[in-house]
Amino acid sequence: MPRQTEKPLEWVGSSHKDLMALPMPVRRFFGFALSLAQHGDQHDAAKVLQGFGGAGVVEVVDSDVGGTYRAVYTVKFKAAVFVLHCFQKKSKQGIATPKVDMEIVRARLKVAQARAKELQDEDAGD
Repeated sequence: MPRQTEKPLEWVGSSHKDLMALPMPVRRFFGFALSLAQHGDQHDAAKVLQGFGGAGVVEVVDSDVGGTYRAVYTVKFKAAVFVLHCFQKKSKQGIATPKVDMEIVRARLKVAQARAKELQDEDAGD
């Protein structure tokens, strides 16, 4: 089976800045998970984020002494892997993703959808 070509990463909103603000071991962990996604694979810690139907929205969770961190991305689009949100989960109640973070993911997924269409149109124009 031919090796899948690497998809580029597209950072939506402040996701790159937010990732860079996380502790180094967490950044490395998320970086590895995103690299796997770029090659069509999925990290063992990655799981489908509920509430997005078949949108291919994936969440990776990592913890260290400072808390629990999450990176959310989508692999739905052919053009790229879109990183939608990186954040520290502040809530101490349950494992559910906080509503405000889900709203950020929803809004950025729409941005990613528009950007993916732009990239597709650019490719079609070549």
